[in-house]
Amino acid sequence: MLESMLKGVISRESVLSAVDEYDRVGQDAFLAEYGFAQARNYLLVHEGREYDSKAIAGVAHQYEYGRALRPTEFHGGTGEAVVWLEQLGFTVKSLRNPDWAWDEVVLACAITADNGWRGLAATDPRVVELSGLLRLLPIHDASSRNDTFRNANGVARKTFDIATRHPDYQGKPTNGGATDRAVLQEFLASPVEMAAAAQLIRAGVLTGGLQAPAVADEDLEDFDAPEGRLLLRQHLARERNPKLRRQKIESVVRHGRRLACEACGFDFQRTYGDRGTGYIECHHVVPLHAAGEGRTKLSDLALICANCHRMIHRRAPWPTPGELRSLISEAGAPGAQDGS
Repeated sequence: MLESMLKGVISRESVLSAVDEYDRVGQDAFLAEYGFAQARNYLLVHEGREYDSKAIAGVAHQYEYGRALRPTEFHGGTGEAVVWLEQLGFTVKSLRNPDWAWDEVVLACAITADNGWRGLAATDPRVVELSGLLRLLPIHDASSRNDTFRNANGVARKTFDIATRHPDYQGKPTNGGATDRAVLQEFLASPVEMAAAAQLIRAGVLTGGLQAPAVADEDLEDFDAPEGRLLLRQHLARERNPKLRRQKIESVVRHGRRLACEACGFDFQRTYGDRGTGYIECHHVVPLHAAGEGRTKLSDLALICANCHRMIHRRAPWPTPGELRSLISEAGAPGAQDGS
């Protein structure tokens, strides 16, 4: 019974037993016996041979617990089967490349804009250079990439996907995605800001500043920024700098002001008593694509409550605390008190 087994808790020995069975009976018989289809996205690579990774992971449970997992009981991708196998030291390779992320399309859109909104050839030096840069971006893990990941041909195709979606293009557009169209619209609406975002992403990758994001993806689920995830991570990491936050709070207290949200006026100490004394969140007012990579000054920071912090970052363009205070007032909600 599934209830008596721990899904994904398998040993290297059980995986090797499944591999031995696969070798002994052959791929077709192995897959048919356990009801699996051929792998479409990931393959287990062991001693020079390739195996359907989901089937191997599922059958490994039989050698561990006496019953194989059925295909409908788990996922074969990076959420389950791939992770289980890689944690045991096995190599899993991707059969197809991941979709282009916002940050990647920003970079492709930037060189397309520089080319007069025309697509570029795979042999163009700008495409070749961007291909190498995209492979350094810390967005997609190694298990999700194959040998053609962001090669020059793929980058060139992406520039045509973008160029043929430009409003001035008269022909039939190529097969671009929703992200291509959204990034293009951001470039058309805010060309200077988006060009700056592209330069920051490029500089951050080349200097290593974007290699080790300090904010996890799960922390970004409700946040949005036109420049993309990498710069948003770095922006939020600035806000979470404990030294800067402490200095900002000390500055406010030193000037005789209370620690209240600059948008809605919420005071943690007034609401929670001693438990809320000295607590408030810190927000970096200027988005990274506008502020650049300079040093953060205390005047760049605003003290706000958790709710207002979420509302500011929820959708771009980000309102300032003062603009959010006006929205609160217009909505007729209680609050928007004087935070001084």
